[in-house]
Amino acid sequence: MSDNNIIKKVCVIGAGTMGAGIAAQVANAGVPVLLLDIVPKDAESKGLGRNAVAEGAVAKMLKTEPAPFMSKSAAKLVETGNIEDHLDKVVECDWVIEAVIERLDIKQGLYAKLEAVKRDGTAVSSNTSTIPLANLVEGRSDAFKRDFLITHFFNPPRYMRLLEIVTGPATDAAVAAKVEQFADVSMGKTVVKAKDTPGFIANRIGTYWIQLGLNAAFDMGITIELADAIAGKPMGVPKTGIFGLVDLVGIDLMPHLQASLTSTLPAGDLYHGIARDIPLINKMIGEGYTGRKGKGGFYRLNKEAGRRKETIDLQTGEYRPTITAQGPRGAASKGDLKALVESKGDIGAYAWAVLGDTLAYAASLVPDAASDVVAVDDAMKLGYNWKAGPFEMIDKLGAKYLAERLAAEGKAVPAILTVAGDRTFYRIENGKRQFLGLDGEYRDIVRPEGVMRLADVKLSSKPIIRNASAALWDIGDGVVCLEFTGKMNALDGEVMKLIGQAIPLVAAQYKALVVYNDADTFSAGANLGLALFAVNIAAWGEIEKLVAGGQLAYKGLKYAPFPVVGAPAGLALGGGCEILLHCDAIQAHAELYCGLVECGVGLVPGWGGNGEMIDRWRNAPGMPKGPMPAVAKVFEMVSTAQVSKSAQQAREMMSLRKDDGISMNRDRLLHDAKQKALSLVEGYTPPEAPEFKLPGAGGRTALGLAVEGFHKRGMATDYDVVVSGILADVLTGGDEFDLVDTVSEGELLKLERDAFMGRLRDDRSVARVEHMLETGKPLRN
Repeated sequence: MSDNNIIKKVCVIGAGTMGAGIAAQVANAGVPVLLLDIVPKDAESKGLGRNAVAEGAVAKMLKTEPAPFMSKSAAKLVETGNIEDHLDKVVECDWVIEAVIERLDIKQGLYAKLEAVKRDGTAVSSNTSTIPLANLVEGRSDAFKRDFLITHFFNPPRYMRLLEIVTGPATDAAVAAKVEQFADVSMGKTVVKAKDTPGFIANRIGTYWIQLGLNAAFDMGITIELADAIAGKPMGVPKTGIFGLVDLVGIDLMPHLQASLTSTLPAGDLYHGIARDIPLINKMIGEGYTGRKGKGGFYRLNKEAGRRKETIDLQTGEYRPTITAQGPRGAASKGDLKALVESKGDIGAYAWAVLGDTLAYAASLVPDAASDVVAVDDAMKLGYNWKAGPFEMIDKLGAKYLAERLAAEGKAVPAILTVAGDRTFYRIENGKRQFLGLDGEYRDIVRPEGVMRLADVKLSSKPIIRNASAALWDIGDGVVCLEFTGKMNALDGEVMKLIGQAIPLVAAQYKALVVYNDADTFSAGANLGLALFAVNIAAWGEIEKLVAGGQLAYKGLKYAPFPVVGAPAGLALGGGCEILLHCDAIQAHAELYCGLVECGVGLVPGWGGNGEMIDRWRNAPGMPKGPMPAVAKVFEMVSTAQVSKSAQQAREMMSLRKDDGISMNRDRLLHDAKQKALSLVEGYTPPEAPEFKLPGAGGRTALGLAVEGFHKRGMATDYDVVVSGILADVLTGGDEFDLVDTVSEGELLKLERDAFMGRLRDDRSVARVEHMLETGKPLRN
């Protein structure tokens, strides 16, 4: 790629929530970004700097949770300024993103100024969510129009993967491709190409769906709790449901979206038929009940009543205690959409009122708003976190069923439903996933170059080995993939058994191994439910066998005669973190939440994680020499169950090493990991087993004093002190070793194993494990 097509610096204009968040994500990608906003009114008289708006936005983001920055160090890549003094710096930038207020006159005024200072070929894009591109560039030169497009990010920009890109008839394809490539590879976005229509794809369908849900609940007189119990998990959309979602995004946003869409959508659009002014919503906004960001919304916490959760009554407008709704049951509660819409009473009626018309509306937007059904489905899954897109939902209902029911009610049947007839919109043919086009022909879904999904591999192959908890797949070019398959990808004896089978097989027939799965959670760690069951029947031998088997399997991977690359995304906790520590290299997704958390459930790491972390920290650049500094650092992290909040933070914690890779785009992770594995093949030799000098009794005393200080300040419970003491024993060499001794890797593993077994025999640890399994939260006993 030539320098003209590489984005080396970005400018974001508008330091509000969206603009600042976009700037943060550019910085997360390791790319410098210039963040500009207006000069505050009366800045001098108020004692404010002229860059105060942008500077304040960065400062706020450093305190915000969930954090826009993946690491505080990323904030150093954000240069702040103001539009009056620093617009000429745009000449240094390869992409300018406008994220100012949704007013056409303000945007057009800014573009006129930008045109005078930017270089030819520098992309300019608007983050507008509603204004058509044709209106934005009205009056601009042909050269400006060639460099202009819409890039609609979703909030929060770090976590929402969807980016809708809209180009105009004059947009230079090379400029658009440059932006798309950067947004995809560097910013981690899944790009969906939308047409230049109001609301584009996701917000147009999403706003319609929300309005339907609100209208139907008011019209049918059903409670908010029941509405959300129907139009939430049973439909495969976030458990917030519709009213909970509106509270989350802000009730005051709804009138603005409605006004924008009704003013820009063509007269015949179905949205005009459902848009309505709801007096209760206007009253709530007027009184500051704008959702979670305000005093409350459809739901609120009543602080005067002991933070009691309350819900507004749609008929009376008064708050009352929140009730538990008797929502869908059986198949209707578990993703069977036909069972849901055919349920008796209010449940079926409400489900159909929301789902039937939403799916019909989505179907009517192909090809006017989107070229194909894949774009529509991707937009809703990534922009609104739906588990299935509208056309995937139609496949569950049946296109013919939906068309016939719409026709029976006298409603228009979208052309694409007629084209489908009794066929599905998606099918598997010759190991390829295909989609149905408007012409009635099926086409392969083509992934962008560098995108690889294990789900696609599975369509055309069978596992090399499989058992109840893991599988081994051939992913091409001599590389195999080890996949965990249990609930939350928990690790058990079956996983360890398959690893033992895989090592000689890969050594004989393949080049390298990647540890990866498509799930949102890499691994939540050891199967605690299984361990608890074994404790309850006093199967101590089986538990010790599992611990020893895990140690053997992980060291087998570490010393295998081929490269092993870990490719985690999401949670990698406990044993899930430990398997990564035994890999030759890691290619992690940027959103990696990794850590040795065993102390939180009254245990200590037992699959080799302690030794691996000590080895990393004692070799870390700048780490003081001697046995104590590395041990103290590992003790600090493990005893407090620290978890990284990003892959970059995992690197700072040494769970990732300097040379380990980070993939910003989740869909590129497997491909990137495979390439990293192949790069290690030539001349590969396994690592040498480490030996340790541990600090012994003196180090143990020092660590104990630190814990006692936390205990006195109320930051550690009585049992935290006990568990931390056991961890300190392991890390400092126990009673068997002292400062003058050399401790082998195997001897350290035995210390781990004995410590783990001892904690499982303690009722206080068992109570912590039970509480974690029941509530998902740690017990502070």
